[in-house]
Formats: sequence, structure tokens, C-alpha cells
Amino acid sequence: MVVLNKIYTRTGDAGETALGDGARVPKYSPRVAAYGTTDELNSHLGVARLHAQGETDTALSRIQNDLFDLGADLCRPDMASDDKAEYPPLRINDEMVKRLEAEIDVMNTSLDPLRSFILPGGTALAAHLHVCRTVARRAERLAIELSATEDVNGAAIRYLNRLSDWFFVAARMANDSGKDDVLWVPGANR
Repeated sequence: MVVLNKIYTRTGDAGETALGDGARVPKYSPRVAAYGTTDELNSHLGVARLHAQGETDTALSRIQNDLFDLGADLCRPDMASDDKAEYPPLRINDEMVKRLEAEIDVMNTSLDPLRSFILPGGTALAAHLHVCRTVARRAERLAIELSATEDVNGAAIRYLNRLSDWFFVAARMANDSGKDDVLWVPGANR
């Protein structure tokens, strides 16, 4: 359980922050950029939820919690010492990835196949989910970049990849099961 008695600590005033294992790194480090972007995604998702109801809101709530787990995963760099850690670190696992895939498959059953790219927009919920999709893609790119030089849980990268797909399909569902999707018309304004 986390207890935060005091919000400001002044420990980051010199431009460094602590990772989950206690190591201090610059706030601009690739690892901080990766988990910071998942936090940004979570904030966008909070705005999207203002327009969601029922099962969609329940799913988005679950994903918000997953994103905190993902941030915890990304801020804990030394995966080799997981078994020796005093507290086992949170790690995204392949079951979470499979859950997203199953949910995408269920949503896709009520959607017509795409015959054009779609523009981000439509309903307020769909527009916000498209923002979430693009921020998830950025978080994925940052996690992949980080994995080129440091340990990153592969399931975390897979989760981000599926999550952006999940947001895409959910945005189509929010557009009356794709009926209100805004279609791209190549060269329409030439």
C-alpha cells in the first residue's frame, strides 16, 4: 500500500528522479520518458471516461489500473533481480495482452470491415479514444527505444501495441459501431 503524507519532497529539484529500484536518473532519461508517457495516456483516458458509460467505462477503468501497473513495470529496470526483490515488482504479463486481444475480437464482431482509413473524430468519446490511441503508440515507441539499451519487459511492449489497437476499435464502437466513422477521402481538397 502506498502512503503519501507529503506531495512535494524537493528531491527532484536538481533534475533527477528515483526509479522503482531506488536508482536516481535524470528526469529526461528514456525510461522516465516511457513511463511518463503511460501516465500521460492514463490522464487522457480519464478525460475519455467522462464520455463513457456501462461496459465501456468498466473496461476503460480496468485499463487505467493496468496503465499504473505498466508504469510501475517500466520504472523498475533490473528484471534480473525480480526474484531477489524484497517486494516482487509489478510486471505486465501475457494474460493481460490476451485479454485485450479477446476484447478487440468481441468488439470487431459488430463492425463492418474498413474500406478506407478513418479520421480521428466522430463522437466525443471516439475522438478522445483516438487521442489515447496515438499516445499509446508514442509510449510503445519510447518503450521499444528504451529496450534497445536497457531491460524492458516484452509483455509491456506487447500490451502497449494491443492497447492502441483496442482504442482504435473502441473508437469505432463509440461511433455507432463504425456507422459514424469519419472516412478519409484521399486528395479531397486538391
